[in-house]
Amino acid sequence: MERKVFHLDDIVEMKKPHPCGANRWKIIRMGMDIRIKCQGCEHSVLMPRRKFERKLKRVLESAEKEKK
Repeated sequence: MERKVFHLDDIVEMKKPHPCGANRWKIIRMGMDIRIKCQGCEHSVLMPRRKFERKLKRVLESAEKEKK
């Protein structure tokens, strides 16, 4: 299975959209848990890393590319 690569401040798409209708999330904290913030309504969600990796669909915008 291919491991998905993501970094702090990346904009990601999850498998299911947020109830507000948006499906763009910004990673604002990384560690054992990952905190993501909805780009539609600014609501933030904290979830274990394993659950996040399972629900992650793809990285839309990488913060690493913007730094270079």
